[in-house]
Amino acid sequence: MRIAQSLYDEIVAHAVDDAPNECCGMIAARDGEAVTVYRARNAAASPLRYEIDGAEQYRIQMEIEDQGLELGAIYHSHTRSEPYPSQTDINLAFYPETLYVIVGLAGEAPDVRAYTIRDGHVASADLVLSG
Repeated sequence: MRIAQSLYDEIVAHAVDDAPNECCGMIAARDGEAVTVYRARNAAASPLRYEIDGAEQYRIQMEIEDQGLELGAIYHSHTRSEPYPSQTDINLAFYPETLYVIVGLAGEAPDVRAYTIRDGHVASADLVLSG
C-alpha cells in the first residue's frame, strides 16, 4: 500500500499519543493508496493488546464504504515489543485482504511495518511512502 508521509506521521503520532497503551485504528484506501486514517479508541485500554469497540468499528467501516473506499489496513501499536504480529494479533486477523500495520515503540525511534495475515500465516507487506 502507498501512503502519504502526512498519513504515516498521523499513525505514528497516534501511537505516541496513546502510549503506554496500544493504539488502534483503520486506514481507508483507494486502488492501493491510503486515503484517510481513522483513529479508534482502544477499548481494552491496555499496553499489551488492543480492541476496537464493535460499534465504533462498524461506524468507521460504514463511513469508508459510504465514501466508496475500501478498508486498506488496520493498525495498532506495540509499546513493549517489536512490530511483529503477536499470536493474539494472528488469531484476531479476520480480514485476509487487509494489511495489518504495527507501530513499534520499544526502540529509540518508532518502527512501522506492514503484514498480511491469512489463515494464520504472516507475511511482510510493502508500505511505500509517497508525497
